Amino acid sequence: MSEPRLQLVPAGGAGDLDVLVGRVARGDASAFEALYDELSAAVFGLARRVVRDPARAEDVTQETFLEVWRKAARFDSNLGRAKTWVMTIAHRRAVDAVRRSESQKRYDQQSAPDEVSHDEPADAVISAEEHDAVRDCLGTLTDLQLESVRLAYFNGYTYNEVATLLEKPLPTIKTRMRDGLIRLRDCLEGSR
Repeated sequence: MSEPRLQLVPAGGAGDLDVLVGRVARGDASAFEALYDELSAAVFGLARRVVRDPARAEDVTQETFLEVWRKAARFDSNLGRAKTWVMTIAHRRAVDAVRRSESQKRYDQQSAPDEVSHDEPADAVISAEEHDAVRDCLGTLTDLQLESVRLAYFNGYTYNEVATLLEKPLPTIKTRMRDGLIRLRDCLEGSR
């Protein structure tokens, strides 16, 4: 009894790809599928090296095979191999994708609004008027309200710390602070 012999099956050669492209030119979807299976990894790899972004490389791969489907009739095996033709399309598509991306970045940078220039003297006048209004409104507060607000909002103390510093119960400080802030709000709204 003889042992079964292993037979080597040659991988599809470059000529097979040429034939597949010829069949794709005639609208053969199964040939297109076989061509895609044979070359998609190489096309994606090339696109990935050029565009760097995997999602964009997938788009380039799809665009490449769409162009192969549409332009397969233009392929001439006398001018080169099918794989070279497909890879050339892929390279062009990837370079175009990079150019579009760079162009979009430049456009975005150019169309971004420049920093708004301020009229410094006018800003200074407005700021001074606002400070005066706040100072005037602070003058309408009771002594306990004023001291509580100053400690909390200008010096950064918590309500508990203000109560301790002023030696008053916390609920009293909270009430005085609330009443003082309401009075300030009403005063500032009336000064506008």
